[in-house]
Amino acid sequence: MPHNPSNNDRLSDHELVESANKGDPDAMELLYFRNREWVYALAWRLCGDREDALEVMQEVFAYFFDKFPGFKLRSRLKTFLYPVVRNTALNLIRKRRRIIPLRDTDAASLPDERYDTREERRKLAELIEGLSTPEQELALMRFYDGFRIAEIAQIQNVPIGTVKSRLHRMIAHLRKLLQPEKTNKR
Repeated sequence: MPHNPSNNDRLSDHELVESANKGDPDAMELLYFRNREWVYALAWRLCGDREDALEVMQEVFAYFFDKFPGFKLRSRLKTFLYPVVRNTALNLIRKRRRIIPLRDTDAASLPDERYDTREERRKLAELIEGLSTPEQELALMRFYDGFRIAEIAQIQNVPIGTVKSRLHRMIAHLRKLLQPEKTNKR
């Protein structure tokens, strides 16, 4: 069912949540349409499978809409949804007992124009693969999903200083991974 633009398109997510709490089905529909591609992309990145990502997306929105009426949005909607998507995807992976490695296609989806050739994408994927799983998640949250440090802290339920120090260590680790490449080019 294609989305029909309305006056609700100009409302913020907070305003739409308020309308949805009052029973406005158009507000709920717009919340879904605004966020479904992002939820799917995150689920796909975590699961590595189209059908699994669709299943995660369905479960996430069922969970989200089940919170109405009475849902209070205390952050950006993506900040609320990220841990829901992540936990749902990880539960599905555990249930199926699969480990999904980072692939070239994950790096190919990173929005950085500097990495626009296949070889450069492969190198970026290798760099990210060189990180621990928590570092990979942190790198993707910060530089791919665009979460601010405070939002990452909220999602991970840790102090802002912890996120800053983890980012600092992760970037230092990436620099170490790049050092041999710089030395070989001289």
